[in-house]
Amino acid sequence: MKCAIHHDVETSLACGRCGTPICPRCLVETPVGARCSKCANVRRLPTYSITPVQYLRAVAAGLFVAIAVGTAWAWLRIAVDIPFFGLMVALLLAAGAAYAIAEVVSRVINRKRGLPLQIIAGGCFVLSYLVSNVWLSGNALTFFTHFNLIDILVVAVGIAVATARLR
Repeated sequence: MKCAIHHDVETSLACGRCGTPICPRCLVETPVGARCSKCANVRRLPTYSITPVQYLRAVAAGLFVAIAVGTAWAWLRIAVDIPFFGLMVALLLAAGAAYAIAEVVSRVINRKRGLPLQIIAGGCFVLSYLVSNVWLSGNALTFFTHFNLIDILVVAVGIAVATARLR
C-alpha cells in the first residue's frame, strides 16, 4: 500500500477507524490505536486558541497598562532624580514593567499564550518605555538624539521578559 498523503512511501499501516493507508510520519497515536490525522481529530490546545475579540481585548488592555506603567515609570525617575539612573535599577524596572504588562495581557483573555500575544506584550513594553522617556524629556526628538546602548539593553531585557511570560 502507498500512504494516502505521502504517495511515494510504501506502508503496511492503516488507520484503525477508516482504513486509510498511513505512513509513520502521518500516524497519530491515540489511546485506541493508530489513526490518520482526520480521524484522530487533532486540534490546537485551548491555551493557544485565541479569537479576534480576545486579540482586541489584549491589545486594549496592553495599551492601557503600557501608558499607565510608562507614566508611573517617568514619575519614579523624576522623584528619584539620579542623573544616571543606574543600569541595574533601570533593568529591574524594565523587567518589572514588562512582567506587569504581560501579566495583564494574559489575564484579560483568561491566561492564553502564544506568539501573537508575545508580540502584543513586547510592543506594549516598547510603548511604555517610550512614554516614560518622552514624558521625562518633554520632546520626542530630544529622547531619540540621546538614545544609547543602555536604552537598547533596557528595551531588550523588557521585551525578553514580556515574551518569556507569554511563552
